[in-house]
Amino acid sequence: MTETDLDQAAAIAADLFAQPWDRQGFAEALPLESACFLVAAEKEAVLGYCGLYLAADEGEIINVAVAKEAQGRKIASRLMQEMLNEGHARGVRRFFLEVRVSNAAAIRLYEKFGFTIQGIRKHFYILPDEDAYLMNRIEEEGIC
Repeated sequence: MTETDLDQAAAIAADLFAQPWDRQGFAEALPLESACFLVAAEKEAVLGYCGLYLAADEGEIINVAVAKEAQGRKIASRLMQEMLNEGHARGVRRFFLEVRVSNAAAIRLYEKFGFTIQGIRKHFYILPDEDAYLMNRIEEEGIC
């Protein structure tokens, strides 16, 4: 993700999430060494994005998002694979994320990439109030 992608990423977030990141949120996170944001783009159109926060050998995957008109094209899968590769290259051994318990499509995506449910965060989301599954994936040595 670059600064030229921020408006489009924020527009995707606003269209998909009840509490979306705005342009300023992305702009503040983008230069951080402890953060990585990827976009999927076609020509100059951002179709989706994914973020990762890093701390030691852990990485929190945040905001896997694909524009509604681009869903169903395996963009989320490609973003996840690239983010896992990037995290692994930066030394991440344990990835984790939260996902709404009702978001069956996202849960299937994460399970496809080896994530397992480790617990529940009660009332994690608002608008509407909903629990989140805490999911993680622990890397074996040399495997991503």
